[in-house]
Amino acid sequence: MPWWNGTCATSVENPVDKVDKSRWGLGLPAGGAVLGVFAKQPRPGRVKTRLSPPLSAAQACALYRIALQETVVRLTAGPAAPVLCCAGRRSWFARTFPGVPLLAQGRGDLGARLTRMTAALFAAGGGPVAVVGSDSPDLPLALIDAAFAALADAEAAAIPCTDGGFALLALRRPVPQLFTGLPWSTPAVLTALQQRAAALGVRLATVGAWDDLDDAAALRRLLARSPECATARYVRAHLGSVL
Repeated sequence: MPWWNGTCATSVENPVDKVDKSRWGLGLPAGGAVLGVFAKQPRPGRVKTRLSPPLSAAQACALYRIALQETVVRLTAGPAAPVLCCAGRRSWFARTFPGVPLLAQGRGDLGARLTRMTAALFAAGGGPVAVVGSDSPDLPLALIDAAFAALADAEAAAIPCTDGGFALLALRRPVPQLFTGLPWSTPAVLTALQQRAAALGVRLATVGAWDDLDDAAALRRLLARSPECATARYVRAHLGSVL
């Protein structure tokens, strides 16, 4: 899975009750599309670990920070209001991304955190809601538009990743059970998500496909695909000799 990192397994029976409601005042437009960006505070050895080797932990951390910054900057010009769903010190995110609304992911595995964050974004007045990570900093805004447009006929829409995960998932309404028990960080995530949606009677559309930055080969593909994006320029300037 491109941007998830599942840890201790925790289920959320009532996600709304698990959310810190004091943080729902996000200033989101009522009924407007919202994009939750899942992000970790960059720390060596805690982010982009699959890139070490060939990168050092410090190099992988610096790359993650650049990709996250590019992702947030790009998404502010996109079709949905971005909200940072952050893991780490809130003060770091507030200082690094001033003016961008913040929600703390909280504890639990990725399924629990996705359930909690999507519930919070819908409850804050947003809708439809999508979630994305920072592993695809050159994800085209037109593809995000298409995912939201697919919700006219579907209840959920995913942009598949080439590794078997998904780069973005959009929802027309909250579907808490959709995220429970999926095999996070494996090539079977998208297939399992589709099976879960079918079992719940949720129509899930797939829109296009994109790539992530999980390994050195993916970084080389980024250089070929989007050579002028900020992340690619950073890779050329600082990591070319390693790749």
